[in-house]
Amino acid sequence: MESPTLLILYGSQTGTAQDTAQRIGRQAQRRGLKVQVLPLDSYNVVKLISEPLVIFVCATTGQGDPPDNMKNFWRFLFRKSLPAGSLCRLDCAVLGLGDSSYPKFNFVAKKLHKRLLQLGASVLLPVGLADDQHDLGSDAVIDPWLTSFWEKVLPLYPSLADVIPLREDEPLPPKYTFHFLHDVKETSQTTGDRLRIPEGQTAPSQSRPFPARLVSNRRVTHASHFQDVRHIEFDITGSNIEFAAGDVVVMRPCNAQEDVQEFCEILRLDPNAQFTLRPTGNAAVPSSLPQPCTVRHLVERHLDIAAVPRRSFFEVLSTFATNELEREKLAEFSSSAGQDELHTYCNRVRRTALEVLVDFPHVSAELKVDYLLDLFPEIQPRSFSIASSLQAHPHRLHILVAVVRYKTKMHKPRKGLCSTWLASLDPAQGEVYVPLWTKKGTLKFPKERDTPVIMVGPGTGVAPFRSALHERITDGKNGNVLFFGCRSEASDFYFSSEWKEMTAAGQLALFTAFSRDQEDKVYVQHRVKEQAKLLWDLIANKNACFYIAGNAKQMPDSVCEALKEAFKQEGGLSAEEADQMLDTLERTGRFHSETWS
Repeated sequence: MESPTLLILYGSQTGTAQDTAQRIGRQAQRRGLKVQVLPLDSYNVVKLISEPLVIFVCATTGQGDPPDNMKNFWRFLFRKSLPAGSLCRLDCAVLGLGDSSYPKFNFVAKKLHKRLLQLGASVLLPVGLADDQHDLGSDAVIDPWLTSFWEKVLPLYPSLADVIPLREDEPLPPKYTFHFLHDVKETSQTTGDRLRIPEGQTAPSQSRPFPARLVSNRRVTHASHFQDVRHIEFDITGSNIEFAAGDVVVMRPCNAQEDVQEFCEILRLDPNAQFTLRPTGNAAVPSSLPQPCTVRHLVERHLDIAAVPRRSFFEVLSTFATNELEREKLAEFSSSAGQDELHTYCNRVRRTALEVLVDFPHVSAELKVDYLLDLFPEIQPRSFSIASSLQAHPHRLHILVAVVRYKTKMHKPRKGLCSTWLASLDPAQGEVYVPLWTKKGTLKFPKERDTPVIMVGPGTGVAPFRSALHERITDGKNGNVLFFGCRSEASDFYFSSEWKEMTAAGQLALFTAFSRDQEDKVYVQHRVKEQAKLLWDLIANKNACFYIAGNAKQMPDSVCEALKEAFKQEGGLSAEEADQMLDTLERTGRFHSETWS
């Protein structure tokens, strides 16, 4: 009897769900199953009715939204016209990856699980709800969930009973083989660095980004301030890019040149060498890699060598280890019992994959080039709130970027890959182009001319509100209230001259909180509380919409509590009624929050 095929479909925003799906795929291969691992939107969903066995691995983004690479699947699956028993031949399971610090924890996985049951699917075990906040991370749920899954699946397929699983330390075949092209010199046509401008009238996308010229890259914090924050401007003339206030721009960063050089030296790779990739199974060659491709392009623009590696990295790396000490350590980091040790070694100090290769010189020397794409995930795109409006700045797109840099116990400071890369780009040294595309954001601003907006945006959280204010003022909408907070008026008061001009023109009511400019720290939530009367009038009597953007630590909750205090103080509401009023505002699209950690 032929071995069954397991289809693993994932919805992933930052790469974690993709990594988990690929890890499950390797477990299935070791157990003798044929496997296909795909993002949900790359799968023809009408075939689902004839699939025997599927695992869905889903992350949740934003305020309970599905990831970008499963949105088409999501819309199809929730069509009301689908018959109730249409998936009656499907055996499946759902694994959710979430973070319980967000209110809609694992919302997508829970909703998908419920919908599959409605469509008649046989769900083999309860939905797995992995939590990034757990002391041992998501694996605390994933490991026992997978054990239960295999216990359910193997008896369903008697042909697997005689299969002796591959040992965990035996390498699986690579997904691709590298075929190097000899005597071919690197040219501007073969580096993969050429910038293709998308043809036709379609808007740029992840598969067809637009090479936008970087016009300016200006530091907007005082030279003495601890944080480097950049106001960056791109020229998008001829791009067909359209965006509105609240939308985001997306780009894929590059690894630092010194990291690329060190990586090539460790693995004894010639950065100028060219190769083509050939799949060994059913995986497609990544669309972001040109064919042929140079080693430099692969390492600089594709392999995420500067990321903190996940457990799966050590699982794959351990299969090449012949040095006893290194093999034992890698096996420990790969095991369920070794996750505390791995957290201490990697996550706590933010050690990168490149630094791990330096720490394990024997296995690095034995690493075969064919396994690079099994070992290193693809660099994930980064999203930034757009900080400009096309009405005020035609053919331009602005962003506000805090350059991430901090110390851990590691000798070298830790740096954010994308923000550091962006900060390094200098248009004064020659033309610089950044491939980018845009997508809809979660903040939606009212179309009605007389609907006021209240915006709370401390720090770089003010970026989408600059876009909104430029757009609204151009449209003659003057009911604008902004709460802005930062450390000091002299150091990091972004766009201060613009806010002052708008205030003088009667287009904006501005309330500032400079936390370090007086003895007692003052934050935006304190200013919100002080303006209880104004906010109650705007929300209760004038149908105002309320927005929060910024860091997701304590600020959003503190602002919400201050807002509910205003409801109680000025509206005479009880605590329960204040909670209900905020819930109603959110449900009716009058309360929006876009926060990040």
